[in-house]
Amino acid sequence: MRTLLKIVLGLVAVVLVVVIGGIIYLNTAYPDVADAPDITVEQTPERIARGEYLALHVSMCIDCHSERDYSRFAGPVKAGSYGKGGELFGEQMGFPGNFYAANLTPANLGNWTDGELYRAITAGVAKDGRPLFPIMPYHHFGKMTREDIYAIIAYLRTLEPIEHDVPPSEAGFPMSLIMRTLPEDPDHPATMPDPSDLIAYGEYMITAAGCMDCHTPMEKGEYIEGKDYAGGNEFPLPAGTLRAMNITPDVETGIGGWSEELFVQRFRSYADSVFVDRPLGPADFNSIMPWRMYAGMTDQDLKAIYAYLQNSVKPVKNAVIRFTPANN
Repeated sequence: MRTLLKIVLGLVAVVLVVVIGGIIYLNTAYPDVADAPDITVEQTPERIARGEYLALHVSMCIDCHSERDYSRFAGPVKAGSYGKGGELFGEQMGFPGNFYAANLTPANLGNWTDGELYRAITAGVAKDGRPLFPIMPYHHFGKMTREDIYAIIAYLRTLEPIEHDVPPSEAGFPMSLIMRTLPEDPDHPATMPDPSDLIAYGEYMITAAGCMDCHTPMEKGEYIEGKDYAGGNEFPLPAGTLRAMNITPDVETGIGGWSEELFVQRFRSYADSVFVDRPLGPADFNSIMPWRMYAGMTDQDLKAIYAYLQNSVKPVKNAVIRFTPANN
C-alpha cells in the first residue's frame, strides 16, 4: 500500500511540475511577436482623412470603442463619445471572460508610441505586453496595408481627449493562457489591390471590415470549416436573440438573388436619420450591426465587397432565423 501511495504521489508531483512548467512557459514565451517598431507616423491631411474613413466606416474602430445608444435602431454612436472606450464584450454574450474596449483617445494613448499602437492594432499585443482578445480583429487588420494602418493611427491621434477609466479586461481560465498564443506578426500586402480588380479589392475591403467574424459561425473560437459567411452567429439583446444573416451567394438562404444595386442600397438606406434615429423600447427589435457607420462606405467599396461575395465565396445553404423574441 505504501509503495502504491508513493507511486500516486510521484505521478501527482510530475503532473504538477508539467502544469506549472507549462504555465510558466506560456507566460514567458508568449505572446511571440516582434517588438513594437520604432516608427513615427506623419499626420498629413490625406492620411488623417483616409484614417477617419477607415475608422468610422470600414474597420469600425470608433463603433466598438465608443458609447452606443441602443435606445435607437442599430445603436448609433453617441455624440461626444468617439473613442472613449468601455463597451463590454462579456460572458453574457458568450465570450470566455469580460473584455472592455480600450479608450483610444489621446487621454489614454498619449503615452503610447506610434509603434506600440501599430503593434496592438496589427499583432494584438498591448503596450505592456499583454495579449489582446481577438474580439479586436487584429488578425484582419494585420492583412491591411501598412499605409492604411498608419492612416488609422494618424486619425486616432486627432481624437478629442476624453478622460474615461475603462475596467481591465479579464479572461477566464483556460482562455487566459490560450489567448497568449493567439497574437501573431502582421502579414501586410505590399500594395493595395487595384480597385478595378473588383474581386481582389473586394477581398481586401471585406477583410478590413471584419465581416467574417460576425457572419461566419464558430465553435470554440474557430471558424467552422465550409461555413464562411453563412451566418447564424447569435447575439443576445434585451428584446430577444439576433442572428447574423447568411451573406453567401446561395440563392435561397443567402444573397445570391440580390443585385449589386440592391446590396449598395441596403447600406445606403441607413444614412437616412429618420429611419435610423427612431426611438425603440426594450422589447423592440434592434440590431448590433452599425448600419449608420457602414452607410458611409463609398459605392466603389460596397460594389467591390458585393463582387467578392458573389464570385469568390462558396454558396452555403443555411436558413437563418434572424430574430427570436425573448418571450418565445
